[in-house]
Amino acid sequence: MPALPSVAPWHSGALSVWLLALALLVPGMLPRAWDRDRMIDAAQRLGPEALSGVRQLQSTIAAAQSMPEEARLQAFNRLFNERIVFAEDIDTVGQVDQWASPLELLARGAGDCEDFAIAKYFSLIAAGLPSAKLRMVYVRADLSGNVRAHMVLAYYAQPSAEPLILDNLISEIRPASLRRDLSPVFSFNAEGLWQGTGAQKAGDPTARLSRWREVLAKARAEGFV
Repeated sequence: MPALPSVAPWHSGALSVWLLALALLVPGMLPRAWDRDRMIDAAQRLGPEALSGVRQLQSTIAAAQSMPEEARLQAFNRLFNERIVFAEDIDTVGQVDQWASPLELLARGAGDCEDFAIAKYFSLIAAGLPSAKLRMVYVRADLSGNVRAHMVLAYYAQPSAEPLILDNLISEIRPASLRRDLSPVFSFNAEGLWQGTGAQKAGDPTARLSRWREVLAKARAEGFV
């Protein structure tokens, strides 16, 4: 992951501006219903680990559709954090930075922070959560004094609400104000891209982020959107 610039922490006075920036909704691609058969077909092509994983995932998606939204967050956060082992891309695919689709992640059984966040994002959308309530967020994570680039998934119950943070580093979903180790840099979803802690939209994420464009195409092919 490339080095990221220094920014104001999530818990600082910039939080309200950050929330305003993320609350802006840009008309764009909206999720369609997930395709059970297409998921199975894609998993079969990826091998037995993907097929085993997608059966568990589909069972969770079906159950989660009738759950309150925060219970859905818990279900998918737990599924991926328990099933997937953290590993750097260089160790799993031999590349410095590669974004896996949800089924690729299940097939490998290992992935890095982007892979966790992406898999949770698409799974929650498949379970009926609006993509406008979810943001992949690049952050600077302070890991016992070692600051590094990291990605988490943020959930907004309402546009102005404090986000809840889904993270592979810890199993507990916590409000952003309790994640004093994280400082947001930019965020994106299928509908928009926001830079820094300002309110200025930074463009179309599919145009600006080639890896995001690629993983969107793979997720569609796998039946997620």
